Amino acid sequence: MNDFLTKQARLARRRWFFRDCGVGLAGIAASSLMGRDSLLAASDNAPLSVKQPHFPAKAKRVIYMFQAGAPSHLELYDYKPELTKNDGKLPPKELLAGYRAAFIDPNSALLGPKFKFAKHGKCGMELSEVLPHIASIADEICLVKTMQTDAVNHAPAQIMMNTGSQQFGRPSFGAWTLYGLGSECEELPGFVVLTSAKGTSGGASNYGAGFLPTLYGGTPLRSGGDAVLYLSNPNGIDQAAQRSSLDTLHRLNELAMQEFSDPEITARIQSYEMAYRLQTSAPELMDLSKESAGTLERYGIKDPKESSFARNCLLARRLAERGVRFVQLFHEAWDQHGGLTAGVKANAGDTDRPSAALVQDLKERGLLEDTLVVWGGEFGRTPMVQGGNDGRDHHNRCFSMWFAGGGFKKGYVHGETDDFGFNVSKNPVHVHDLNATLLHQLGFDHTRLIHRFQGRDFRLTDVHGNVIREMLA
Repeated sequence: MNDFLTKQARLARRRWFFRDCGVGLAGIAASSLMGRDSLLAASDNAPLSVKQPHFPAKAKRVIYMFQAGAPSHLELYDYKPELTKNDGKLPPKELLAGYRAAFIDPNSALLGPKFKFAKHGKCGMELSEVLPHIASIADEICLVKTMQTDAVNHAPAQIMMNTGSQQFGRPSFGAWTLYGLGSECEELPGFVVLTSAKGTSGGASNYGAGFLPTLYGGTPLRSGGDAVLYLSNPNGIDQAAQRSSLDTLHRLNELAMQEFSDPEITARIQSYEMAYRLQTSAPELMDLSKESAGTLERYGIKDPKESSFARNCLLARRLAERGVRFVQLFHEAWDQHGGLTAGVKANAGDTDRPSAALVQDLKERGLLEDTLVVWGGEFGRTPMVQGGNDGRDHHNRCFSMWFAGGGFKKGYVHGETDDFGFNVSKNPVHVHDLNATLLHQLGFDHTRLIHRFQGRDFRLTDVHGNVIREMLA
């Protein structure tokens, strides 16, 4: 017991030293970089080193444009003329059998699509008039109309889409990717998160490491000031004081690793190393001044210093060029319980041009082939009206997502929904199926990418999921 208490006391003192002594993350990182010897090299602790997947991969990186709030598939990707014909009428009783809506009375009137659709590209993909730029890349994308999820509210649905579970504490898709493949980039985190609009209802759980070591979680980059908080050294810390503190910390870390063999010590040191490097790499990354006026116009960036989805799309391309493994953009603005027409039009205006520009830019730079681009939200919207005559409720039975690059079929539409966009009528794709398919393109058998935690093996797809090979080239 005394030995246990002594160790706990040492850990407590050490945690105080890390958290409260005021040395600064960047300074701690410098120690590890200048004196990286036995701590990492001799202990075989290189968790971010590049690893080989289970089989040859089609994709080596992911850019995930997560449209939080749930875009209406009925206004964007899944044209339903029968819904237009039945606008204002009650839905058929058989349609509602066993159905429970999130907020509305299911027996609400049907609401026809608010926008016109037209066919685009050689493939003839039907898309909404509010997506003219995505329409221009119709022959590059794989559109899935039959996504399904178990959750009916935003936070659990977002967490399920990103972690495979509605429960908090599971690793995100990005964390699993980094865990399985490691990082090719030494100057930037392997998993970067960029946010615009309102952020997400699910919060950091959408990009966290869960029960995996923390270094596999996403690193949010801020749009203003330091790209990452606390990169700068504290005021009053000169170089001599910093050097002395760093040397002491390095010795403490070595002693702690020898005594406790705690993997989080390695994770912490890796974070300090990255913080040190970010002092140089992050400002250079975020500075768009060297991008041409034509590039900024292409993405729809009006002010290169102003936070926006468009700016984040360009940053995603720059991150991909620098070898970042997983880039996730979160844009929460799509929750149109009311004001559907104006809301969808405004959101499409913010996201349509930069989404298409990113795909085109990646293709022109030779990056699209081995980059998996994902566009979609956490669920869809009801064909029944909410909020007077201009809103839709949450709907988890079917919704749309699209994919580009990474070995997905081009100009292909997968699955069909019924005449009202209410149920899947052909080729459903559950969240677990989607994640199994995405991991397959990264070179993983989703049943074998596992981590043992609390006595059982966990994976992104839990105990479910099938690779949807019809979606793959």
